[in-house]
Amino acid sequence: MDIFIARMTALLGVAIVVAILARRMRLPYTVGLVIAGIGLAAARLETGANLTHDLIFDLILPPLLFEAALSLNWRDLRADIAPILVLSTLGVAISAALVAAGMMWLLAWPIAAALIFGVLIAATDPIAVIAMFKDTGVKGRLRLLVESESLFNDGVAAVLYGLALAFAQAGPGAGIGGTELFRAAFIACGGAALGAVSGGAAIAVAGRTSDHLVETAVTAVTAYGSFLLAEHFHLSGVLACVSAGITMGSLGLLRSDDHSALSSGARAFVVEFWEFAAFIANSLVFLLIGLHAAAIPFASVGAKTLVAANLLVLLGRAVTVYPLCFMFARSRWRIPYPQQHVLWWGGLRGALALALVLALPPDTLYHDEIVIAAFGVVTFSVIVQGVTMGALLRWVDLEGPGQSR
Repeated sequence: MDIFIARMTALLGVAIVVAILARRMRLPYTVGLVIAGIGLAAARLETGANLTHDLIFDLILPPLLFEAALSLNWRDLRADIAPILVLSTLGVAISAALVAAGMMWLLAWPIAAALIFGVLIAATDPIAVIAMFKDTGVKGRLRLLVESESLFNDGVAAVLYGLALAFAQAGPGAGIGGTELFRAAFIACGGAALGAVSGGAAIAVAGRTSDHLVETAVTAVTAYGSFLLAEHFHLSGVLACVSAGITMGSLGLLRSDDHSALSSGARAFVVEFWEFAAFIANSLVFLLIGLHAAAIPFASVGAKTLVAANLLVLLGRAVTVYPLCFMFARSRWRIPYPQQHVLWWGGLRGALALALVLALPPDTLYHDEIVIAAFGVVTFSVIVQGVTMGALLRWVDLEGPGQSR
């Protein structure tokens, strides 16, 4: 335990230095962390820290999901629920299908391996973009669309990953029937319902005290408790945590003093607490991504595989964003083209994709190729897309007529 604490403390020390330098260099914090992790690995400094599925899923994801969900107001979310749901459900399916078809056609991957890769890489993880939004002052509807879509499509992708894995393990000739599809829908809806109930119960408990420390502790129990409870009952922990966060935020954090179940002191403290928790989680996961990526034998799959995977993911995201947004072009949910560009290029891949690929059974066909391709896409996504997001935000001129900062 002493060794573990020492290693985590050392990594956080590195994160602090990176945060200071990134701010001065006007570099996205998460990008700086990945580069720092690669640098530590290249310098052969032994950190003893490993990136695992359990670390990401059980320790890292809950605070990241909960912190983002807390700031989502249900009224604002409901106003744009149609494009958000279409992008996070149909969009994930279209992106996964296109990437899978491309991997089969360009690289001759078997359908099972291509489908697994397409599904696990379909979910967006815009943590680096949100950090850029905070630095540049972007807010309003665009930020709502980016955050809410990523939160929901994380859960959808995790559920579809289970289906793809079951299809791969069933063997040749097997398919996905109505029973599997019903189970997937039950996992998603059940997780969301459990999270909403957990969030409502937590608000009821927090409303019985005016001690801001106790109220904040209730939010922490709710974040991890809803996630772990849903996973225990084989439901979607991601959607449970998101649903719990939205419920607690809408009923407590974002309401006025007269209608909030949380005390005024607790609301300010809860926001700061979860910003700090998200900072710690981000620091650890992106440093570990860099450390792990430096050890990945990218050359073993060849440049063709890495280039193809990245281009297909970008193409899949484009086919998701532009045609689906066009569906709402003549409605009150219209999304202006400049914002569509941000949705496309801001669709970074990150922690969830790596959590899923690290959970891939070792005997899975094309296991090593899937893992290497996933790390290649995530590394490119965080560094290249993350670094260039500032230039894109300036180029699309979000302060122009009809845009929202």
